[in-house]
Amino acid sequence: MRISRFSDDQIADILQQDRAGVRVVDLCRTHRISSATFYKWRAKFGGVGESGVKYIKELEGEVRRLKKLYADEKIKAEMAKAIIVKKL
Repeated sequence: MRISRFSDDQIADILQQDRAGVRVVDLCRTHRISSATFYKWRAKFGGVGESGVKYIKELEGEVRRLKKLYADEKIKAEMAKAIIVKKL
């Protein structure tokens, strides 16, 4: 996954400026982001503040880690099943 060049604080600040009434076109030009990126951030982090953005990012990292652990355990279980079937 690509690492964002914007920190959580910066994303929250950009979204706060949007809520304050700054035009999206001006925000995108000022911060050198595409409008698609801005709207993706707004859909994902819309109503949350700075701490909420950090919390969501931490949860995404935890979910990614747990999915990897699950995949590893699934492979181990399939290998064990194959060995048992082979011995019979």
